[in-house]
Amino acid sequence: MKLNSDFDQVVVIRPKDYQWVLSPMPGVERMMLDRIGDEVARATTIVRYAPNSEFSSHVHGGGEEFFVLEGVFSDEHADYPAGSYVRNPIGTAHTPRIGEEGATIFVKLCQFEKEDQLQFSINTKEANWYPGLVPGLSVMPLHEFGTEHVALVKWAPNTLFKPHQHWGGEEILVLEGTFYDEHGSYPKGTWIRSPHFSKHTPFTKEDGALIYVKTGHLPIS
Repeated sequence: MKLNSDFDQVVVIRPKDYQWVLSPMPGVERMMLDRIGDEVARATTIVRYAPNSEFSSHVHGGGEEFFVLEGVFSDEHADYPAGSYVRNPIGTAHTPRIGEEGATIFVKLCQFEKEDQLQFSINTKEANWYPGLVPGLSVMPLHEFGTEHVALVKWAPNTLFKPHQHWGGEEILVLEGTFYDEHGSYPKGTWIRSPHFSKHTPFTKEDGALIYVKTGHLPIS
């Protein structure tokens, strides 16, 4: 399967575009955002687990990164409540078992560099925020390796950021509020992938925004 596999193209998927598909495991549904491969794939996906569901034990052949959007994601290692950011590098394994609350996660598979071997989790509800580059912007760094940077960015209402270019591309998931740029508006749940050297001038309006953002990680053609 190839889905949004041309990394030279801008892709925008809003919640109204979601199409949930069943996974091989009962009670587990997926909204595929991009994918190259079949059941084992380089993939970016929103996964929704029903209460008391589970997924079979598996090894992360290309690494796994996920952010818990709703509920509590659990495996044999820990319980990860909403707001948790988790990285499981190449060669790690687990068996997801979800409790009574169910869980929804944003997950990226098979996108790790071989040398990126740090395994960790962050409860972003408790981690520190730092001032951003412009007034009204706060940043919570989550991970850096090579050219890849991952962070949460909190936008106060009516904040304007300077025009900028994305070396190595940019990927955004809107977690709260509404994110804007000169190309459109992106409500909570919108996923945006912009290619190498793309440009924009982002801003917020009255409701502000909270976004997950990753830069410098997309293939350069």
